[in-house]
Amino acid sequence: MGAEVARTVRNFNLENQAEWEISRMKPSPTPRHPFTKNLLREQMSSHPEIKGEIDRKDDKLLSLLKDVYVDSQDPVSSLQVKDAGTCQKPKELLKDHQFDMVNVKNIPKGKISIVVVLTLLNNHKLYPDTWTAKKIAVEYHLEQQDVNSLLKYFVTFEVKNLPPKGKKAIRSK
Repeated sequence: MGAEVARTVRNFNLENQAEWEISRMKPSPTPRHPFTKNLLREQMSSHPEIKGEIDRKDDKLLSLLKDVYVDSQDPVSSLQVKDAGTCQKPKELLKDHQFDMVNVKNIPKGKISIVVVLTLLNNHKLYPDTWTAKKIAVEYHLEQQDVNSLLKYFVTFEVKNLPPKGKKAIRSK
């Protein structure tokens, strides 16, 4: 019942509303710059056929436009639906080859990979007398200043097991 009342109110005086909307002033285009307006006026006065060309409809183009037919298909329908019974396998944690994910083959001179950085930092930490900054710079074709900064500001993590206070440490076997 409510829909019928709403439809009656909506369609009341529909012809007068449509006539009023059609006869209403249409929005005017944005005003042009005075310089452009003068140029357009000069061009229209010197070439009056331009005005006719602007307003004329080209029947040939309209007929070609009517012949255009667009047929599209949904790309989703072409995809094969996966079986709902199969589920994704959980990703394995990277244990041994953490930094081998991006397998870089060609590294230019003066640059090193993250694996090499960790290796040289660990070597310097374990054997600081043999793996000095100078030897690292020569070995990996790096600048001495960069190697000094690398050894000064970057360190590898060291895991320490601290016994809780007040309790004896449990010895690992």
